[in-house]
Amino acid sequence: MPRSPLPPREGISATSLRAPGGKSTHDKNHLPVPDTIGEWLEAEFPDADDEARRSLLSTGDMRDETGVPVNWDDSVIPGGFYFFHRPVPAEERIPFEMSIVFEDDDLLVVDKPHFLASTPNGRFVRECVVTRARLDFNQPDLVAIHRLDRITAGLLILSKRPETRGRYQSLFQNRSVTKTYRALAAMPPTDMEFPLSKESRLVKPRGGRQVLEVDGEPNAFSTISLLDERTPTSPRRSEATVPPPRRSEGERPSIGEYELHPLTGKTHQLRVHMNSLGLPILGDPVYPVDLSPDPYDFSSPLQLLAASIEFDDPLTRRPRRFESGLTLGPMP
Repeated sequence: MPRSPLPPREGISATSLRAPGGKSTHDKNHLPVPDTIGEWLEAEFPDADDEARRSLLSTGDMRDETGVPVNWDDSVIPGGFYFFHRPVPAEERIPFEMSIVFEDDDLLVVDKPHFLASTPNGRFVRECVVTRARLDFNQPDLVAIHRLDRITAGLLILSKRPETRGRYQSLFQNRSVTKTYRALAAMPPTDMEFPLSKESRLVKPRGGRQVLEVDGEPNAFSTISLLDERTPTSPRRSEATVPPPRRSEGERPSIGEYELHPLTGKTHQLRVHMNSLGLPILGDPVYPVDLSPDPYDFSSPLQLLAASIEFDDPLTRRPRRFESGLTLGPMP
């Protein structure tokens, strides 16, 4: 897809739409090409009224991929890309702030708080790291180069320049990045040995929130270590090899702090793998039971943190390591 000729508006990228027809392969190239832009928009948005469709050209500033403004009676370019700004309603602010961890000419690394989405997605378009950062730092070209769940906190890397973006994105695509997470969950059974490797095949059903482990060739790989033990009434122990104490009836359970390394990047991978071990991450509203969480309920943050990221810089060939300034807990 060509780069949009429209700059972001209020930090929100223009929407792209591809016309039917054309010689290249795409999901609409077999459809007949409408005679005019207006006829095409009527077919593309049949539930919208005429005023709303026409507003895409006026308020939305619709343009073709070369940046030429579009008129209602213009001919459609077969298979051509068109760009416009769609109306985006106001959103209730997520009351947490991101902080800058590192910045140079190419990258902006931030600590993302719990509950703030990384990128525009569904309900959250304005209330996400990318939109906020574009506005707060006057960086309209910012794009996140990897994913971080909305309810997970920690490091998120954004690209500042389209010219070098692909070099950094390829690091994640080629699994050339070492990502380390921290998590809090119940202490494991005494016979569970760490570190351990977990592999399984993960599938996300259409329309569901939970990712499922199914039979078949594994596509998700994680390593998990137990770092430490926390109890509500005692200080943390520094030796992860000390076995958990016996608990008397009525005593509050101890909490383990874990180090997690995802070797692949499947959706919810670490959360699913911890849950399958019988150690669901504290505060998880989806595993083991989907609680249909209210996205504006901030009472129980997921105790999962993207703690560090390491890679060899594709431009300088020098090693880079970024560490989060955030911490997990404290537990009540």
